[in-house]
Amino acid sequence: MKALTRFSNTLMVRFLPDPYIFVAILTLLVFLLGVFLTDSTPLEMATYWGDGFWGLLSFTMQMVVVLLAGHVLASSPFFKKVLSSLAGIAKTPGSAILLVSVVSLIGCWINWGFGLVIGALFAKEIAKQVKNVDYRLLIASAYSGFIIWHGGLAGSIPLSIATEGHPFADIMGVVPTSETLFTPYNLIIVIALFISVPLLNRWMMPSKEDTFSIDPALLEEKIEEKSTEKPTPAQRLEGSYILTGLIGLLGLVYLVNHFVTKGFDLNLNIVNLIFVTLGIICHGTPRNFLMAVKNAASTVGDIVIQFPFYAGIMGMMVASGLAGVVSEAFISISNEHTFYLFTFYAAGIVNFFIPSGGGQWTVQAPIMLEAASALNLSYAKTAMAIAWGDAWTNMIQPFWALPALAIAGLKAKDIMGYCVFVLLLSGVIISIGLFFF
Repeated sequence: MKALTRFSNTLMVRFLPDPYIFVAILTLLVFLLGVFLTDSTPLEMATYWGDGFWGLLSFTMQMVVVLLAGHVLASSPFFKKVLSSLAGIAKTPGSAILLVSVVSLIGCWINWGFGLVIGALFAKEIAKQVKNVDYRLLIASAYSGFIIWHGGLAGSIPLSIATEGHPFADIMGVVPTSETLFTPYNLIIVIALFISVPLLNRWMMPSKEDTFSIDPALLEEKIEEKSTEKPTPAQRLEGSYILTGLIGLLGLVYLVNHFVTKGFDLNLNIVNLIFVTLGIICHGTPRNFLMAVKNAASTVGDIVIQFPFYAGIMGMMVASGLAGVVSEAFISISNEHTFYLFTFYAAGIVNFFIPSGGGQWTVQAPIMLEAASALNLSYAKTAMAIAWGDAWTNMIQPFWALPALAIAGLKAKDIMGYCVFVLLLSGVIISIGLFFF
């Protein structure tokens, strides 16, 4: 395994470009495929791209806030102590890898936005305390937990079809989570990943001479020096604990009311509000909070510039019918025994170009549900096959790795050599779960 991971890492470092270059190449590839595999003209493909370019603007802002607010919360004195105490459980590089993997898996099973940020922040904290742990593998382990998100409590497809009036309710009706998330085959997949992914990450630990360790001092946040001059009225407001307390109380009242009235509805907006509210409270004063925001702001640049390009790719895939071409190609070689398996593989390929669970479901559902009906197969399991396909290839799709990489200060090529093996392992486990159970 050490030899395989060394070879994989070498390939990624040499040949995997920056994520912006990756999305630029994907854009041109989809443009050409749309021209040659569909009836779309080059002008139409360009129009589809431009029309879709801002289609993820709201989601982009959500991701910016979840990254920014998560970073701010983690840099607060109180939360630093919490992360530091939890990180203290790991005494060796091996236990550090296992602990980060498990924490990330649990976090992403509860909510993908929460798990994605907390996993990376926790890995960064462990890197400060555990000597001789490979920093690249540590962050890859934090990201590997993301494989489980669409089979967890915040999976967008199973939650969507469990909601009254969802877009495909006239075809499949309302499907409760007891028929998707809490079915035996899905729970078997989830449990198998919870056991095997941390062990795989531990197995991939490089030899001592290949270990990429990092100076803990480089991971420390900047601390603003306090002024000794007499504060002005404006500066007194900036240092006001009362103002912080009132704003924090407002956020807490809303959150408590939300969970009391709506139950465990942990959507991305609520995760963001939790991070922002706790960040404000834990930093004590507006000045400390704003300084933390300033320090965190440098991590969001890649998301701001790259997510619109993925929205443009999504626009071309949907409007040209190219996503349907991919799905129909797999349907043509499927039967009642292999349908779920090939649906999973088709979704994995489409996910490269539409790395959004909700967007992918909108594109693939009409085609896959019609095929499931013709074969007299389960709509619910078809939906879960698409959901798992969407989660699967995220392991080598830089789109979702950007938040973790921004927190860690690494590039995609630094972790993808490890993530390839998580992709292979999880692909086998999910395939078995969908085919045999």
